[in-house]
Amino acid sequence: MKQIAYLASQVTLPGSPNRRSDAYEHDLMMDRLTPSFEALDMAITAVSWDDPDADWQAFDAAIIGTTWDYWDHHETFLKTLERIEENIPVFNSPALVRWNSHKSYLKDIEARGAKLIPTLWLDEATPERATAAFDTLGSDDLVFKRQVGAGADGQHRLRRGDSIPAMPLPMMAQPFLSTIQSEGELSFIYIDGAFSHALLKRAASGDYRIQSTYGGIEEAVSPTPSDLAVAGAMMSTLDTPPLYARVDMVRGDNGGLLLMELEMIEPYLYPEQGPELGERMAKAIESRLAG
Repeated sequence: MKQIAYLASQVTLPGSPNRRSDAYEHDLMMDRLTPSFEALDMAITAVSWDDPDADWQAFDAAIIGTTWDYWDHHETFLKTLERIEENIPVFNSPALVRWNSHKSYLKDIEARGAKLIPTLWLDEATPERATAAFDTLGSDDLVFKRQVGAGADGQHRLRRGDSIPAMPLPMMAQPFLSTIQSEGELSFIYIDGAFSHALLKRAASGDYRIQSTYGGIEEAVSPTPSDLAVAGAMMSTLDTPPLYARVDMVRGDNGGLLLMELEMIEPYLYPEQGPELGERMAKAIESRLAG
């Protein structure tokens, strides 16, 4: 039986004293993956990516899963993945993760044809530069995000004239799109380059953040052919299909979808909305290890 490591983190593993409020999503992933992998004679075991006692040579491959603290240990995380890869295959690859972990990858995606929300890159997010961003982007309502981050951690929605909070890390600024509240965020899940399932994520009343930590809810949807084609076009900007990817999009004022993120590091893959996810993942890993 092949042994597969599912890379998690101390803040998502069961029994952790500082477990995240959304760590139940880790449990849902394991519940969906475990039987599907076992059906193909593979055992999947959750291991914290920074576990100093982990014996990576005891595994046949590693899947990056709920490593939901990597952004606070960015370079250490990337170097750890590279060390693991010296022993076993890692999916998605450390090289892809390094590129995808800094949101400047969106510039590359845009150059290949992706339509993005207008973005201003603030490597030094001083109050003066943050204030000037409203004029530069032509909006009175902006969202400031970390250039290395996830889950809305360190994120700020600011209106023109608001006090500018301390933002000591490199940031990106984008106009706030009201459709995130009126419709929600669409996510398209791809496994080994093939579409798996889609869902709509909505924020709690009065909020705009769609993550479950902030009260967001999700529901499975059947995307329209045109929306699915746009998501597929985002995937086609990649040179080779990754093991998994989540295309997060929001509708612009003209009704067209704009790319928010093309997540290929540790995205939650919403197994409750995709009943075939476990089987798809297991078959993809089996194929890659056989190849």
